[in-house]
Amino acid sequence: MPRYELAVILKAMQRPETAAALRRTVEALLENGAVVRNLESLGERTLPYKISKHNLRHNRGGYYLVDFDAPPAIIPTMLDHLARDVDVVRPTILKKQPPKTDENCLGLIPPNYELKLQSKRK
Repeated sequence: MPRYELAVILKAMQRPETAAALRRTVEALLENGAVVRNLESLGERTLPYKISKHNLRHNRGGYYLVDFDAPPAIIPTMLDHLARDVDVVRPTILKKQPPKTDENCLGLIPPNYELKLQSKRK
């Protein structure tokens, strides 16, 4: 299963309402066959611009990241579910790329100066 990251902005709410919205989101992921790895709060802050959603204008929002593994088929379903949630201002799902490591590359190999000096003396 590919790894994804859900970046979600929730409307500014009290702590119990925010926890309930996050719980609904994570439970929807789990019901669709996802494996949630991490949930991270980036805090509440002023939005970069006013966002109108569900007939409300939002100036502040809570930013959250959910790291999960899921089959690609559930991504449209999750975006539709999040778009209908009245507490979600902006959902974004991004595919996380694994870090690229090249095991064949040994880095820079320094030149052997002794061989170069010996070849010039001959």
